[in-house]
Amino acid sequence: MKDEYAIVLDFLPKGYGYGKPEPIAQVLGTSFFTLLEVVPREGFVLKAGDKVYIGSGKREEIDHIKRRINYQKLTAFAKSELEQAVKRIVEENEQRFVDFFNKAQPVTVRLHQLELLPGIGKKHMWEILEERKKEPFKSFEDIKNRLKLLPNPKELIIKRILMEIKGEDDKYRVFVRR
Repeated sequence: MKDEYAIVLDFLPKGYGYGKPEPIAQVLGTSFFTLLEVVPREGFVLKAGDKVYIGSGKREEIDHIKRRINYQKLTAFAKSELEQAVKRIVEENEQRFVDFFNKAQPVTVRLHQLELLPGIGKKHMWEILEERKKEPFKSFEDIKNRLKLLPNPKELIIKRILMEIKGEDDKYRVFVRR
């Protein structure tokens, strides 16, 4: 399973300024949040925020995927675009992340997946579990309305994804593939 689409974080038309000067784009996969360097097809100019196809079918804008990279390898500009790209992916796939609240399971006897979200402790976790028994959550808005004291659920998801991309919690991964 690989990312089919990615969002461009930065485009360097002349590459990094060393080695062979080839255009490079740093992108974020939309399904597994994989950070990649891709080489666009001849004549294509990409800009931050563009959504490009990187799957195994016929690619229009992308010639090939050069390599997988980690957060530390991102340019300063790509780092500045990262949160906006993650936010866009979460908003465009809201049901996928709402389903996380509906289906999250224990990781160990003492730790639940919900507790991996920043700002969720045992008290919030139990509230979510009780509320989802009554009826599955339908949207972020539904979660907010039914759990009054819970921090913004969309923001919690975005923060967790950013933590995982940056490698701030390498023990447990919920959204980002290793």
